[in-house]
Amino acid sequence: MNLRWLEWQQLPWIKANAGQWRYALRNSLAMCLALSIAYGLDLDEPYWAMTSAAVVSFPTVGGVISKSLGRIVGSLTGAAAAMLIAGHTLNEPWLFSLSIAAWLALCTWIANHYQNNVAYAFSLAGYTAAIIAFTTVNITDITQLWVITQARVCEVISGILCGGLMMMILPSTSDGDTLITSLRQMHERLLEHAGLLLQRETTDNVRSAHEKVIGQILTLNLLRIQAFWSHYRFRRQNNVLNYVLHQQLRLTSVISSLRRMLLNWPDAPSGLFSALQQLLDELAKPDCDKFRLARILQSVAPTDPADYRHHAFWRRLRDFCWMYQNLSRWLRQFEHADTDVRLSPPPVPSLARHTDSAEAGWSAFRTFVVIILGCAFTLATQWESGEAALTLAAISCVLYSSVASPASSVSLLLKTLLLLSVFSFVIKFGVMVQIDVLWQFLLLLFPLLITLQLVKLQQKQRAALWGQLIVFMGSFISVTNPPSWDYQQFINNNLAKVCGVMLAWLAFQILRPSSDKRRSRRHIRALRRDFLDQLSRRPRLSQNRFESLIYHRVNQLSASRDENARLWLLRWGVVLLNCSHILWQLREWQTASAELNREREATLRDLQSIISARGVRHRSLAETLAGLEERVTTLAAEGGREETVLAGIIWRLYCSLSQLQQALPEQASGNSA
Repeated sequence: MNLRWLEWQQLPWIKANAGQWRYALRNSLAMCLALSIAYGLDLDEPYWAMTSAAVVSFPTVGGVISKSLGRIVGSLTGAAAAMLIAGHTLNEPWLFSLSIAAWLALCTWIANHYQNNVAYAFSLAGYTAAIIAFTTVNITDITQLWVITQARVCEVISGILCGGLMMMILPSTSDGDTLITSLRQMHERLLEHAGLLLQRETTDNVRSAHEKVIGQILTLNLLRIQAFWSHYRFRRQNNVLNYVLHQQLRLTSVISSLRRMLLNWPDAPSGLFSALQQLLDELAKPDCDKFRLARILQSVAPTDPADYRHHAFWRRLRDFCWMYQNLSRWLRQFEHADTDVRLSPPPVPSLARHTDSAEAGWSAFRTFVVIILGCAFTLATQWESGEAALTLAAISCVLYSSVASPASSVSLLLKTLLLLSVFSFVIKFGVMVQIDVLWQFLLLLFPLLITLQLVKLQQKQRAALWGQLIVFMGSFISVTNPPSWDYQQFINNNLAKVCGVMLAWLAFQILRPSSDKRRSRRHIRALRRDFLDQLSRRPRLSQNRFESLIYHRVNQLSASRDENARLWLLRWGVVLLNCSHILWQLREWQTASAELNREREATLRDLQSIISARGVRHRSLAETLAGLEERVTTLAAEGGREETVLAGIIWRLYCSLSQLQQALPEQASGNSA
């Protein structure tokens, strides 16, 4: 038996640093203050205020503000929906069941279509309505509906205000500082990523490294949103942050393009790789100079006018160096800009989102079925504690429908509730029954909350478990005003909550979310449809928006254990993105030669002939690759400057499309490739 955790140095209060103590004190004080205010306002269930303060306990100012706004909007929307549904259907149980199930399904569907505050607000609108509506099923006076609704809303807002107040008194680290540091680290990480991909040897961790870089850049977008709410400086410079994130994604694409060219250029000059390392070393210097970069580039510039491979690679490498240095300049300007300076980078849209409508619809259907079955069982058996079971079932279905592995998340919640059932029984009937006033209970609750908060921060692997224990503790201990000591009701309610989560778990097992293989197929089909739009005369998506949308879709399976599904989604994303860059370059390339214009138009038609919404036409792919190779050879043989440039662009397209040849026909059909 390992008793090392009992040592003095391993105790959570001793191990904690200043930042952890500040976080634990801030959240514990906020929860205790919220409970005291709700109790002082004579709200019947003040523990919801404590739960609300726990939910918005984010480690940064921007996170607390954005989450609080989402919670307030969601709570008010859910309260209004609950009043409308319950007020018009309380005398018709089945109509009430259909109405609340439809509302919860709608909130689930909308929450799956968005991210961040919007998704959080609609999730809150769903299960806030469930909390209020299911509580009112036994009322006889319609005026009690308003009393219950305003009490729940007051409890939620009290908790949010207490969380915000404690964040002002005990502020955490700045969101802006965290964002600036993360952007700088990501900027340096891109150079490391380039050093990994642009080498002669091929390593096994290239694909995983590429996925991680994409995921980290998209995570920076979440930090940008938090910083947006934390300080007006970041709201003024939001256009700079959008531009920086787009450029970082573009650099990732350029690195991938350079790698594809190296893999299809076996006789690349040996001096090229040493020059690549010199360029990366120079770009890493704080005083990087464009003149020194130009001298290194000049040392490996192509000397043969007909060497289209060297010309194409050298131009793309030059673009990478200029883009990286330009991004360094914008980061420096952003870091040193004061509140009066307004920077004006090239306009770019916000990073695009992807919505899996099929999965969102399936999640909404699952929520509807669970609520209908739960209501039917409650009505048929006249279960007194059915409202508690339905409330937890609604929370589980709405909250976990959009997570990567909902079944495991619900299993963790079930484990949490079982632990809380035992813990709350001991606290309520062993300790609270002997307490007469609230402040005596707070003397017990405050150190308990601090300990749980510290353990959550220190045990990273079990942080989700400890976090759920903190959030759901209030509803299980059930500090009510006046207090209730009904032993039988307490046991029945706790069992009902566990049964409600078990019903949600069963629903996630039977009405399973799509497998990673199916999701990969849907994402790949969506990628191909968007790429076909890029081939049209007037694309619906701009180049920047298409690029960020592809990376967002690729990141959807970053946590998947299906290696084949992740591989094919990443492969299709990289291929189509590289083809898109070449497509836009071909459109922008101008020449006075009618013959070269015909070659360019023929290349664009080739793309349309091999890629469809259903996949790759393999016979057309082989013919097109052979035609591209022949076209490149013919153009290079003519030896003209424009012919060499066009030959290099077409060769880049050949390098990108050749990656699709790695699939056998039967594998391609199985992976929609």
